[in-house]
Amino acid sequence: MYHNAIAGWSQGYTGKGVTIAIVDGGIDMTNPEFAGRISSASADVAANRGIQQQDDHGTQVALTAAAARDNTGILGIAFDATIQVLRADTPGTCTTPGANGESGCTFGDTAIAAGVDKAVAAGARVINLSLGGSNANGTLAAAIARASAAGVVVVVAAGNDGKSTDPAKDPNNPDPFPTSIQMAGGTNVIIAGSVDNTGTISDFSNRAGTEATWYLSALGQQLCCVYENGVLKVTTNASGQRFVTVVSGTSFAAPQISGAVALLAQAFPNLTGAQIVDLLLRTARDAGAVGTDPIYGRGILDIQRAFAPQGTTSLAGTLVPLPLGDTTGVTSSAMGDAVTGASLGAVIIDGYSRAYAVDLARSLRAAQVEPRLTNALATGTRTMAVGNRTMSLAFSVDGRGRHTWIAPLRLGQDDADRARVLAASITSDLAPGRRIGFAYHQGADGLVAQMEGHHEPAFLIASGPTSDLGFVRSSGSAFAYRHQLGRWGLTVSAEDGAALTGPVAFADSLARPRERERIARMGLAADRRFGAVDTVLGLSWLREDRTVLGARFHDAFGGGGASTLFADANVGWDLAPDWRLGAAARFGWTRADRTGTVAGGSQLLSSSWALDVEKVGVLGTADRLAFRLSQPLRVESGGLNLQLPTGYDYATLATTYGLRPLSLAPHGREMVGELAWRTALWRGALGTSLFYRRQPGHFAALPDDKGVALRWERAF
Repeated sequence: MYHNAIAGWSQGYTGKGVTIAIVDGGIDMTNPEFAGRISSASADVAANRGIQQQDDHGTQVALTAAAARDNTGILGIAFDATIQVLRADTPGTCTTPGANGESGCTFGDTAIAAGVDKAVAAGARVINLSLGGSNANGTLAAAIARASAAGVVVVVAAGNDGKSTDPAKDPNNPDPFPTSIQMAGGTNVIIAGSVDNTGTISDFSNRAGTEATWYLSALGQQLCCVYENGVLKVTTNASGQRFVTVVSGTSFAAPQISGAVALLAQAFPNLTGAQIVDLLLRTARDAGAVGTDPIYGRGILDIQRAFAPQGTTSLAGTLVPLPLGDTTGVTSSAMGDAVTGASLGAVIIDGYSRAYAVDLARSLRAAQVEPRLTNALATGTRTMAVGNRTMSLAFSVDGRGRHTWIAPLRLGQDDADRARVLAASITSDLAPGRRIGFAYHQGADGLVAQMEGHHEPAFLIASGPTSDLGFVRSSGSAFAYRHQLGRWGLTVSAEDGAALTGPVAFADSLARPRERERIARMGLAADRRFGAVDTVLGLSWLREDRTVLGARFHDAFGGGGASTLFADANVGWDLAPDWRLGAAARFGWTRADRTGTVAGGSQLLSSSWALDVEKVGVLGTADRLAFRLSQPLRVESGGLNLQLPTGYDYATLATTYGLRPLSLAPHGREMVGELAWRTALWRGALGTSLFYRRQPGHFAALPDDKGVALRWERAF
């Protein structure tokens, strides 16, 4: 339909239980479109004649607002609403038909005022005044003010003087009658102008003029249909063509708006009359000049927009904003496709305290699958390392020439552009059996492995478990200290940095860059060699301020972080002088902070592992060939338990809560196989890799990723 009433109907709102009061010239009681829906509070407020019409104007108005859904003739905007008929025509004045959609009757202000008061007493939510004329007198103005104070919406026709040549008429402004009604009723009054089905102002309609703020346009031109003796009136012209009779006038634009008021009143019983008026005016479809203008006023009635959430939305029962366009969460690589097909039913409240059922999972986003080959080859870095048995120093610099380094070092500008330090580490012996290390922009894992003398084959794609936290991170600074106690070595470590979550989209802006959220980690590892077998056992504690294993959720969920305990095991076996086998595993237990909507029991179990075999001297004496089969860190079970609003009672404004689990265990499981060969060549190092990634990023639906890489690098 032209005004998108289907948006309300599709949700089950038809005006049922809402009374529309029509102050007019009575109604055709025999018309089947109103069967069973004429209020017992209907009355003749001008005499004692009953409500049966003499002029059909009131019937046409009522049909436009609330004609039944019976698959014949006209369909009213609020087709299940109750009609309170308040006949106010002055006795003996309805003998002459009107023109341009006007009633032929005349109406006294005292009778109209009596009708308004009866409507308020009967509990009507909206009063339709498809009437016009001179300024309302004091009696009527007072009645309108009482209706407004009672929260009743008043919709009044703007008038049909658009083509008038009478100098006493002003087509550029509403009639004096609607203007005075608005002055008396204030924020509870809408003045209705007419447009045709193309959205063009009707030539007969009074324009918005000085009342543009309260003027709303609606379809009032060539509306179906006229009834006669309870059936559709069909006219046959001279050529024998049959057609139904249509009507036009601002009188029929007004009940379109009154019907919309009834739909909103049924759907959102918490709304005051002033709020309904504000909603309809604020959500009008713009027409004419941009914004409020002197022809169309606020625009054209749009029921679909009026039903949609408006203003700031938030979870019911909270004051934390949750705009519907916001991303509600971005998961981490350890969670893969976990949120695919997820459901998180909840209730949100808009700026008018209206409740809406939403699925918050629709705005959850999975972490992007990292392009490992590209990341491995496109580093653009150079590495330098120097040292001896007691001290070592290593650093990486950016050699791509894209950055400017302004620092107190005595470097020329060209040198600074070509050599931006990306990471650095230093380790030193303090005494026999005691070693300390520091790192900049490098995690503690590398320091610990260096101090333990741990050896792993060099792989481009298949990373090891002990450096995998399940999410992309940026390291800040790191510290490690190792103490040899007999055959055992004990290493303590600490580091800080940031979890880098995926880009987050917000309703009021474009997608933002990766979010950086602070993390810190402490660890303890014990290593020992048993003949040809070396072992490492470790525990580490990860603290995230704002993320949950790298996943970031909307502030409306509470904005908490998480703590994770990782247990690591690493074993290597030199089974022959040129053969080595290795195995490593990591298990993690994550507990999300209990804050906001995050309830107890929000825990994750994660794991990663790798199996290696390496052969030294395949094509020469110093080349190395290695194979690794691994699984990157993956959430094996668990997720968040969210205490979300699931119901809202308009009568008490109380929110009902329910526990909604969100599983963060992916459906897919990434498995990586890589065959890597490395040898010295031309004073540098040549490496090749052949790899295969099954279900990359733990996404079950993604095609397998496979490829081959060739890389040569040279130190400087």
